[in-house]
Amino acid sequence: MSDKQDMHQLSSEFVQLWGHLAGFWGITPASGRVVGWLISRSEAAGAEEIGEALEMSRGAVSMATRELVDWGLVRTEKLPGTRRLLYHTETELEKVIRNIIQTRKRREWDPILEHIERSLPQLRGQKSKDASAFRERLEEIQTVITAVDDMAASFLAGGVIEKLGLKFMLGKARKGLRKKQAGKKS
Repeated sequence: MSDKQDMHQLSSEFVQLWGHLAGFWGITPASGRVVGWLISRSEAAGAEEIGEALEMSRGAVSMATRELVDWGLVRTEKLPGTRRLLYHTETELEKVIRNIIQTRKRREWDPILEHIERSLPQLRGQKSKDASAFRERLEEIQTVITAVDDMAASFLAGGVIEKLGLKFMLGKARKGLRKKQAGKKS
C-alpha cells in the first residue's frame, strides 16, 4: 500500500470516528465528520471540496460548517474577489477546549440554571411533600451546576489553565507518546 493510500485510509477512519463521537460533545455526526476531515488536512478547503470528499450535499456541508463556526472549531476565510469561503480547523488545543466548554455552558448549563432560579421561589411557597422533594432536588442540581459553572468560568478566564499547566501536560503527553511509538518501532 502506498503512502497516499495509507493516508487516505487513516483519514477515512479518523473522519468516521469523529462522526461517531460528535454526539458526545453536542454536535451533529455530519459536523463531526467535517471537522475530522479538516483536521486530517494541511490546508483549508471550500464547501465543494468538503462535500465531494465526504459525499455530503451542499446543504449538509453548509449546515455542518455553520455549526462548527458557531462552536469555534472552524473559522472561515473569504477568498478575495469571490463569494467562496475556505474552512480552516482550529488547531490550538486550548482554544478548542475553551470553545467547546463555552458553547456547552451557553447552550446547556445557563438555561438549566435560569429555569431553576425561576422555579425555586415558587416551590418555596408550596407546602406539599412533592413540592418539598422537588425543591430539594432542584437546589442540589443548582449547587452542582453552579460549582461546575464556576470552574468553567475560571477555566474560560484562563485561571485554571495556568494552574494546571495544560501546555506543560500536553508537552509531557506528547513526549511520552513519542517514546511509546519509538519503543514499538524497535
